[in-house]
Amino acid sequence: MEEKFNKFFNAFILIGMTVAIVLTTVLKFNAAESGRIGLLIAAFGSLMGILSVVCSANGRILTFLFGLLDVAIYASMCFVTWRRGGAGLGNAIINGLYFVPMQFIGFFQWKKRGAEAHKQVQARRLSGKQWILFSSLFLVGTVVMYLILASVDKEAAGQFLKVAVLMDAVSMVCNILGQYLLSTAYMEQWIFWILVNIASVVMWSVALKNTSDQYSAIYVVKYSFYLLNSLNGLRIWINLSKRHDACNDGTA
Repeated sequence: MEEKFNKFFNAFILIGMTVAIVLTTVLKFNAAESGRIGLLIAAFGSLMGILSVVCSANGRILTFLFGLLDVAIYASMCFVTWRRGGAGLGNAIINGLYFVPMQFIGFFQWKKRGAEAHKQVQARRLSGKQWILFSSLFLVGTVVMYLILASVDKEAAGQFLKVAVLMDAVSMVCNILGQYLLSTAYMEQWIFWILVNIASVVMWSVALKNTSDQYSAIYVVKYSFYLLNSLNGLRIWINLSKRHDACNDGTA
């Protein structure tokens, strides 16, 4: 029953986002007077991204192949949006300088934990002390990142852009922590991915309202589907980590 549900849900995410991205791209492409190349690049990156997160939710190592294409493109789009007066500087930095190299690190780490093209990674869970550590890192990191980004982003004078900067900071910190936990195969990564996706939906919705970038709509759609996938990923990885703990008597 669970295997059938996973196949159905994966198909829903993949087909649903593909259709949404194609329709959004066509509509925005026809209406756009400029930025059409960026629109097409963003659409392609989003399709690679959805393949990556679906593989990740199911514990498949191919997540890092598709993820490399996604994060490289996303970093470029975030930087362009920031240069034009929107939020996104934090995501541009984190994707370009952290996510890209972490795709390679994660690939080799998962290989060590038994992951193959058709074999799931051996998942594990954080201890109580690790929970306290990562929770503290999240709270402190969010405050620090917000202050840094708000000071750099001179356009953050209006109420909506302040919200966008906060969401940018939350997304940046959760991306750092989530990627580390993903690369080391911890189930709790999905808590941070859920927060990333909520923050990203808000951030790109604000960007869509306040800038003329055509590809902002694509990222609203993208992270809405990501949010659904991350909820399913949490469910799958809870079971994966239980299975591994049972096989190893609770050791990681």
